Amino acid sequence: MTEYYVKPLAVDLPLATAECIADATLAAGRAAGLLPLTVVVLDAGGHVVVLKREDGSGILRAEIAQGKAHGALGMGIGSRIIRDRLKERPAFQAAIAAASDGRFIPVPGGVLLCRADGAAIGAVGVSGDASDKDEYAAIAGVRAAGLTPHPEHPVEGWQDASL
Repeated sequence: MTEYYVKPLAVDLPLATAECIADATLAAGRAAGLLPLTVVVLDAGGHVVVLKREDGSGILRAEIAQGKAHGALGMGIGSRIIRDRLKERPAFQAAIAAASDGRFIPVPGGVLLCRADGAAIGAVGVSGDASDKDEYAAIAGVRAAGLTPHPEHPVEGWQDASL
């Protein structure tokens, strides 16, 4: 008799780690006095592992957070770096947005989740306050989970960013 069973998939980003990232990101936002945030954690395949939206966070924030994370994964760099590299290339930005069915938001707040060997195992995206503040909270969340964020540090003066 042959037994048929479903093989489990390998997981580089366990649910518990994704939840830790999301919770720590929201806690960092609260501690810094940020506006209500939405955070999404994607695995390396771009699938949502966790999405949390604080009370009062706008109804488009989930899509924006996912677009920041998806863009970071798709380009292999944090979304602030994407913005900085492509700021003088709007046609290329538009082409990437079209190629990704609109899942590309090139502003700070999309941070890669990297293992000790440097490989990206996912991304976190945050939306709700000024983009530099969103990125600060994301970086704090990644660090709290014991992973290395990319970019590794928030931009200088993130506290002074405004909408």
